[in-house]
Amino acid sequence: MAPDSRRWRAMLQALLLAAGFLVLVAVSVSSVILVNKAREQNSLLVHTVEVENQISSLLLEIRRAESATRAYQLTSAPRYLSEYETARDSVLPALEQLAKLVSDNPDQMAGIAKLNDLMRQRLADFARAIDSVKDNNVAASIDVLRDSASIETVQAITDVSRAMRVQEDRLFARRTANVDQTQILASTVTIAGSCMVIALGAVAVFLLRRSARVRDEAEAKLRDLAVTLETTVDERTADLREANDEIQRFAYIVSHDLRSPLVNIMGFTSELEELRGDIFRRIAALSRTAAFAPATPDDATAGAEPELEGGDKQLSDDFNESLGFIKSSIAKMDRLITAILNLTREGRRQFKPERIDVCALINGITKTVAHQAAEAEATIHVGALPNIASDRLALEQIFSNLIDNALKYLRDGVPGEISIEGRTKLGFAIFEIADNGRGIDPKDHQRIFDLFRRAGTQDKPGQGIGLAHVRALVRRLGGTMSVASELHKGSKFTITLPINWTEKQRDNKS
Repeated sequence: MAPDSRRWRAMLQALLLAAGFLVLVAVSVSSVILVNKAREQNSLLVHTVEVENQISSLLLEIRRAESATRAYQLTSAPRYLSEYETARDSVLPALEQLAKLVSDNPDQMAGIAKLNDLMRQRLADFARAIDSVKDNNVAASIDVLRDSASIETVQAITDVSRAMRVQEDRLFARRTANVDQTQILASTVTIAGSCMVIALGAVAVFLLRRSARVRDEAEAKLRDLAVTLETTVDERTADLREANDEIQRFAYIVSHDLRSPLVNIMGFTSELEELRGDIFRRIAALSRTAAFAPATPDDATAGAEPELEGGDKQLSDDFNESLGFIKSSIAKMDRLITAILNLTREGRRQFKPERIDVCALINGITKTVAHQAAEAEATIHVGALPNIASDRLALEQIFSNLIDNALKYLRDGVPGEISIEGRTKLGFAIFEIADNGRGIDPKDHQRIFDLFRRAGTQDKPGQGIGLAHVRALVRRLGGTMSVASELHKGSKFTITLPINWTEKQRDNKS
């Protein structure tokens, strides 16, 4: 080969090497720049996620404060006041944290300024409502939260937070697009460089995969946080809604306005009964006068029942019957109010968990109803039962009600068979109370757990409160209750309770 050719080839090789080196440097520099840019953009994505989570946390705290305020309005229970104070003290720090996160965004800072005023105004409403309850002015407290200004504040908070979320969603979409564009550009540079320098391509691919992994982890974290937050909110909302429904049901029924007129009716009924004697003694006296049979002074003043005839006697009987209906209704209403008051007092009782020999507890209950079982020709079989840690009085009330119902609703002419069995599964004790009694129509399975609702023939005494009370106790103990039954085929109640129930579990359940 001629020296000139070798010289030109050497020069070409040098040029190619230099070009390759330059390409290597350019690809390396480009890759580093693009990777750093991708990291920054991923950091912005994570920042957007943190802002949205902080907005959710802020709204959750203000809702917790509102829920605790409403619960305190209904019950005046100290623990709801404590929950309110905890939530109240968390609202402004959460708002300050949100302000720090969006401090680089003037539009979001404007929203923070609005939220600051609205949150303080809302907290002031809660404080006024709490103070009214402390002053025993529940009506004024309720009016504070029903006031149009308060409602407008809630709507304004919702609107501002929604607007901030929308802006963060736009930022998230734009930043995601930037990340995607950066990845596409980096891939192009990497592929071009890989054609000349395989090693460079391997490094670039590694960096790109690492960037993609960071982004995927950030998105997965966002999804997990969203699912967790939604689940937590749903569970707390469901628990609070159920607690509020029960509290309202009791509070509206058992009130001074219900008991006061009943006492007045009872008093006026007694006066009517006394007045009735005077009226019909006068009627009897007038009748004797009309019949030319003068009445003696003793007849007009004595408390003996006057002798009436004809229409007067029928009128007296109708009057007695009407008074009897009124007194019977008053007595029934009084029993209902007393039962509800006892039920609400029991609902406020502090449960104390202790280790309980359930078999001994059931045997004690069966001894107290032994006479009733003998009269009904019923046999009670108690099987092996697991021991649990729970509230003793609550368990006694649960099993006493179920055993008493089983004895009360046996079929006529059929020897009663009542069995109580138990087993354990996955940390829970399952108790089954079965009988061969009348049974319950499947369409009434839910009805029997409602207050004042009874199923089947109403030939036994009762107010329709027992099973509702039992289910409320089971729920407070962290368990569940169900029934399986058909008409004329007996019933089986299944109760599932934690084997080791604690006060912490009670607080989480309430």
